[in-house]
Amino acid sequence: MKSKIEHKLQAAVVRLLKPLVRILLRNGIPFGVFEELARWTYVDVAFQESSLPGRKLTDSRISILTGLSRKEVSRLKGIEAPEDNEAAPRFNRAARVISGWTRDPRFLDIKGKPAKLLHENAENSFSELVRAYGGDVPARAVFDELLRVGSIAPTDDGFIELVQRAYVPKTGLSEKIEILGTDVSDLINTIDHNIETGNEPTWFQRKVAYDNIPEEAAATFQVESAEQAQNLLEKFDRFLAAQDRDLNPKRTGTGRKRVGVGIYYFEEDMEKEGESS
Repeated sequence: MKSKIEHKLQAAVVRLLKPLVRILLRNGIPFGVFEELARWTYVDVAFQESSLPGRKLTDSRISILTGLSRKEVSRLKGIEAPEDNEAAPRFNRAARVISGWTRDPRFLDIKGKPAKLLHENAENSFSELVRAYGGDVPARAVFDELLRVGSIAPTDDGFIELVQRAYVPKTGLSEKIEILGTDVSDLINTIDHNIETGNEPTWFQRKVAYDNIPEEAAATFQVESAEQAQNLLEKFDRFLAAQDRDLNPKRTGTGRKRVGVGIYYFEEDMEKEGESS
């Protein structure tokens, strides 16, 4: 039974590594760098997840768990992992500003859609929007960030227009790679929670997929699913924004949780070379 599980796990790892390795190779990250990161992560996770009550977690035990030598474990413990401490705050600020723009009546037009905003010197200006949802970050900094990633655009008559109702960078390779580190991690953490026995209730994890869809229908579904998914996410956003204590300081409750729902579209060409439909 154990060997069967190990075989399936190894096959799953290969599947999830293939798209990751494509990204690494495309951006000039050689195997040696990936190997060092994998070694460091093995040691870090082993220390975090394998402690025993009343017993000190030694390098020897970590060596047994990871298969690395004690010397290697000791070396890796002294290395700081590459972290981007600015990524999450920047994403949160930008996402909150866009969220406020799509749901706050002060920043909507008569049709209930995000209005075009003046930079400042107006009751419902972009500066007011940032003050309401961007924390203590200057409005100009948020403007530059959203403009750079393609979420907003200036109009000929001096207004600012929201062109994308979500913070998903169209430009900027580093921002797209940041999403790789956050979104994929969230998905794998959900799968891990659902795999681990005793974790009840399980977290929602579903998908719908068919493997013999014509290109025309796939193109239609891509547009349709994006529109409906965006509407659903905005509904969830309204609920979470009303509960968030950063936006609602008077909101009471215990503990502090980070919660959310992610939706993604996928597509794969199932035809092999030389194969007719």
